[in-house]
Amino acid sequence: MHHFLIALATTPSPTPTPSLRPGLSEDQVTPGTWGFVLTAFIVVLTTFLIVDMVRRIRRVRYRAQVEEALVGETDGAEAEGTEIDGTAIDGTGTDGAGTGGVVPGKPGVKESDGDAGSGAR
Repeated sequence: MHHFLIALATTPSPTPTPSLRPGLSEDQVTPGTWGFVLTAFIVVLTTFLIVDMVRRIRRVRYRAQVEEALVGETDGAEAEGTEIDGTAIDGTGTDGAGTGGVVPGKPGVKESDGDAGSGAR
């Protein structure tokens, strides 16, 4: 095995001279300047499309979160008998005090103390 490795290391390998087949020119093989410009344009265009797509997806996600919060807020207000803006019918504000740990705007959801337990992700 060592003899084979020594033979590979000491045997010079011929370096081929770069040449084209007879009848071919450099312009027929390489894309040239226009090929580079077109490829760069496609890369830049694709980058702008990806950035725009990410921005639109983020905007749709935020709108869904706001809509979900508004629906949860109106459901919570109807269940508690309060107005949507947080003012109770009897005139007292709902600042979350004395609610028993229930998160305002989320009916049936209790506040977390940070310990999610062993089954949480």
